[in-house]
Order: sequence, then structure tokens, then C-alpha cells
Amino acid sequence: MSKPKSYLLWTITVIITVSAMFYQRMTGPTYPKRINIELAGQEYEFKLLRSNEIGTPCDINLEVEDLEVKATIYFKRFKVDEPWKEVKMQRKASHKKAFFGEGDEIEILTATLPEQPSAGKVEYHIDLFKNDEKVSITPSEPIVVRFKGFVPRYILIPHVLFMIISLFLGTRAGVEAIFGGNKTFKFTRITLVAFGIGGLILGPIVQKYAFGELWTGWPFGGDWTDNKTIFAWLFWLVAFVVLRKKPKNRIWPIIAMLVLFAMYMIPHSMGGSELDNETGKIETGIRG
Repeated sequence: MSKPKSYLLWTITVIITVSAMFYQRMTGPTYPKRINIELAGQEYEFKLLRSNEIGTPCDINLEVEDLEVKATIYFKRFKVDEPWKEVKMQRKASHKKAFFGEGDEIEILTATLPEQPSAGKVEYHIDLFKNDEKVSITPSEPIVVRFKGFVPRYILIPHVLFMIISLFLGTRAGVEAIFGGNKTFKFTRITLVAFGIGGLILGPIVQKYAFGELWTGWPFGGDWTDNKTIFAWLFWLVAFVVLRKKPKNRIWPIIAMLVLFAMYMIPHSMGGSELDNETGKIETGIRG
């Protein structure tokens, strides 16, 4: 393969991979929810917490420099028939996070939600006030924050890296097959190994630390993340076996790549572990 064509295929691979990763980060139910509101002629953009590590204060922070703005947060345990608790958010100075260390000092309104057991959830919504004006943040569809156990970074970081590598090289294998390159089998083999390590070995270990269970997919449960991982990996296994016997049969790596994309189109952690507050058991496969 000529160098210009190789560069082109790598460029296509990078664009597709970054787009898929960006999409998942924007749609996953555990990433902060972006909210835009207008109060008294002033526009605000907030990032509201939807995941919190047990042992770390579950602080809900609103960056509001206007000292006349007040806020009240309402919260309760998710899917529990209990009254909403009402707490006035307190104002304090904080340091805005920067890429390295802490940035400038800012004014925030803050409140701390009560910690829950692993996979427990709390739902909340917020009212902001200035003089006689009031704006409500998601009162009809409260934001849900899920609690998880601490995952050692020596487990979490390799898991994330191997998943990124598998997406990147899986995309490269599919692109190589589409354009008739001669390294399809090589990239398929590496994808199979990287995906297996990241998704089927390190993934369950991450889940064990976070939610107390190694595997909650089929046949033991309905966890979407576990199920989509094993489903996609099996397609790469088939692609590997087929290419080993018939190197010119390129349809399977293309199919495997499309299945991998479909996996990433399902937001990460959707249909994941959730504590049933009545039974005390962790359920899986529950949407929302």
C-alpha cells in the first residue's frame, strides 16, 4: 500500500474513532448533564453531577457570580416513594478546575447530597431565584446521580486505554477491509486481543470494584454494557477465524466494525447496575 493511501486510511480511522468517543461521552448517563438557563436576563451554563464515588462528597455546584441569586435543591432516593427533601444551597468561594491544578477563584452555590450504597441513586432538581424571578432546573425530569465504589487507577486506566485501542484498531481493520488493504488480518487480530483484555478481563474487574459484581450480563443478568461487550467481541472472533482461513474474505471485519460502532452508539452505563432500595439487591438491565 502506498504511503499516501496509508495516511488517508489512518486519517479516516482517527476521525471516525474520535467522533464515536465524543458521541458516547456526550450521551452517557453518568457524564455531567449540561443545562442552560436564563435568569433575570443573565444566561448560565451548568454541568450537573450524575455519578459519584463513594467516600467523596456528592457536591452539586452551580457557578453563579451574582450574589443576589439564591437556589434551593430538592432530592430523594431514586424510585422510592418518599417526600422530597428541600435544602437551601450555600454560597462559597471555590477554585475553578484548570488543566493543571486549580484556576481562578469563583463564586458557587453548593449543596451535598446524601451518600448511597454502591449502585444506589439519588434524584434531584433545583430552583434558582433572583428577586421575584424563578427558574426551575429539570423539575419534571429530575437528574439522577448514581454512586459507585472506588476503582484503583491501575485497573481503571488500563481498562480505558485498551477499550480506546480496540475501537481505534477495530476501525482501522474495517477501513482496511473496505479499501482493500493487506493488513486487515493483522488489525483484526490485535483488536480481538485488545478488546478481550479491555472488555472481558479488565471490564468485569472494574465492575467488581464499582458495584460488587464481576459479571452482570447474560446469562446472569441484563447489564447492557456486559451484553454488548461480549456480543461485539464474538463478532471479532468470527472475523479472526474467517480471515485466518480465507484472508481475502473481508466482509466479516466490516461487519465486526459496524457492530463495534453500534456498541458505542449505546450510551455507556445505560441499563447498568441499580440498587433496589426495597430488597437491598442490585438489579441490572434497567433503563434510566
